[in-house]
Amino acid sequence: MLHIGTFLSFFRCYNLVFLEWADGPFFVFGVRKAGGWIGSVSHSSDRIAELIRPAVTALGVELWGVEHIVQGRHSVLRIFIDREDDGVTIDDCERVSRQISGIFDVEDPVAGEYNLEVSSPGMDRPLFEGEQFARYVGSVVAVRLGSPLDGRRKFKGEILKVDEGAVSIQVDDKEVVLPFSAIDKANLVY
Repeated sequence: MLHIGTFLSFFRCYNLVFLEWADGPFFVFGVRKAGGWIGSVSHSSDRIAELIRPAVTALGVELWGVEHIVQGRHSVLRIFIDREDDGVTIDDCERVSRQISGIFDVEDPVAGEYNLEVSSPGMDRPLFEGEQFARYVGSVVAVRLGSPLDGRRKFKGEILKVDEGAVSIQVDDKEVVLPFSAIDKANLVY
């Protein structure tokens, strides 16, 4: 029996494993092998997002974001989906996983072996785009920059506003403006 963290149940379907978390997010993942073009991780995430966005949207869910984490010859490709009305279900994850697996079989966008994971963004959802930051003005966010700004790479504070190309957050009674191009990773904090 598979037991990791707070999983309630799991189902095996073809080469995929379906997992349901106790607090709501759902995961689908499987191992795939592929070859294809090689680019930077950030660039590959953007390319993959544009490649799968129409198919994900056609399934009635929003493509929240894509993370491509490379660890040597292996990598993890995380696809986050969201649905405003009732939230993401395991069926949504399954349908999206099957659809994008078909696209990847044809397009081959990831070099080497990788694990494919499809899930909801969860409570501490990662933020990928300016529009997503704008949705959560007034919420607390943790941000990690690719390179230091004023000697710091990590910031945590309330989102004050979103302007063209930057987000302003309140950090220790000071407004800090962080350009989106400098943000390596950001997520909501609850």
